[in-house]
Amino acid sequence: MNWLDRGIAAVSPRWAYNRMAWRDSLRSYDAGTKSRLNANWTTVNGTAEQANQAHRDVLRARARDLERNSDILEGLINPFERNVIGKGIMAQAKITDADGNEDEKLNAEIEELWEEWCHAKNCDVAGTQCFDEFQAMAVRRKKVDGGIIFIKCYTDDGIIPFCLQAKEVDELDTSYSLSKTSEGNRIIGGIEVNQYNRPVAYYFKQYSPDGYWTGGTERIEANRVIYLYSKKRPTQIREVTELARTMPIVKEVNEFVEAISVKERILACLSVFIKKNTPTGTVGRGGMIDKKSGYPVRSISPGMIHELQPGDDITTVNPSGQSSNAKEFIMTQQRIAGAGQGLSYEASSRDMSQVNYSSARQGLLEDQRTYQMEQKYLIDHFCREVYREFIISAVLSGKLPIKDFWSNTKKYLKHDWVTPGWSWIDPLKEVRANQFALESGMDTLSNICGSRGLDWKEVMKQRAKEKAFEKGLFPEEKEGEEVNGEEKTE
Repeated sequence: MNWLDRGIAAVSPRWAYNRMAWRDSLRSYDAGTKSRLNANWTTVNGTAEQANQAHRDVLRARARDLERNSDILEGLINPFERNVIGKGIMAQAKITDADGNEDEKLNAEIEELWEEWCHAKNCDVAGTQCFDEFQAMAVRRKKVDGGIIFIKCYTDDGIIPFCLQAKEVDELDTSYSLSKTSEGNRIIGGIEVNQYNRPVAYYFKQYSPDGYWTGGTERIEANRVIYLYSKKRPTQIREVTELARTMPIVKEVNEFVEAISVKERILACLSVFIKKNTPTGTVGRGGMIDKKSGYPVRSISPGMIHELQPGDDITTVNPSGQSSNAKEFIMTQQRIAGAGQGLSYEASSRDMSQVNYSSARQGLLEDQRTYQMEQKYLIDHFCREVYREFIISAVLSGKLPIKDFWSNTKKYLKHDWVTPGWSWIDPLKEVRANQFALESGMDTLSNICGSRGLDWKEVMKQRAKEKAFEKGLFPEEKEGEEVNGEEKTE
């Protein structure tokens, strides 16, 4: 009751009661009230950068600490690496000729050159990671750090004058935050943006060979930078770790497991305290004195017989309580943590003891939708951009002698990506379903092969080779041939 209600109540309690009743009936959201239940729920509205920049570095450091030390958190990251990237997302050239048919020769030439460029010595300016490893690192760092940065480098090394340099988001020079350039652009968190929040340039710290910041800053134009992060709000400029909402649960589980482990170790030991009814003296008592605690040291050994001093009494320590509910608690927390990252409990814990075929298949399908979203993001924001620069650099260097490339650039940049597929839970059922869908025209061979990470053309070519090889091993017997000394007839 506010001051106005109290004033009205002093004159007319009925009127004050009606005011309060009508005001409560107009309440739309329980979560928006300031009742006793929400007394400790204090929130502040602000832009995405106002909410993120205060805790961005702390969240990233804690996420990295859990990445290094927590098996549970690693169980949330590994499924994305295995299923989103797996053996790698492969490029396929899709250039067509004047008749609309695929130019098999040129496509094969591009794919062969691309496969060679994907080796570490060609695609990485440091020469340590291949392109598949870049993809896997992008998935991991996007989860843990919130994002990762790749710089397009144009050098004379490698088969074409183009390679990538990976940078961590920590290398962005945040000392330029909230400042403005001469063009009127704002610099937020080391990123220069225009009036539409479109990145114009990135400011990176310069480091010495031994890894120390020299104090210098390098400005790199945005067209040379590939910045991978999840943008959740229109006002968001920089990344924040995707594990932020999951880390408290993982930390609690780690501490709980540690406490259970310590408790079990204590239960496996015999703890003894000696109570003395008389003051402890050094004369006539003897024994060893612990330098740290200052107390006499007593020890026990198997089969020992020892007489206590007068007034000494022994009390054993036996911690109470049971650890029988530890499994249910850990399972519940893992289930919540996995759901927060879009994964099932089985995918994050590798525990398949509580599923049947139907539930396992449904969980697998939901997990695959999560992986497919990550795959599409990586293809749209990273792979396509790299492939485009690769083709242009190959043409400029003469590795791909395409005369009309600049007049038909869009035509020669056509390509597709084959993502790693997933195995079936029950192959017989899945094969029969695919066969029926193919025969009824409800699906295509391209989609079916693509779901397993295969190229349908390569599958058909390989099947044709196998059939031809089998035919060569077992040639058909001609009419009139003798079989076992008898003439074969129809």
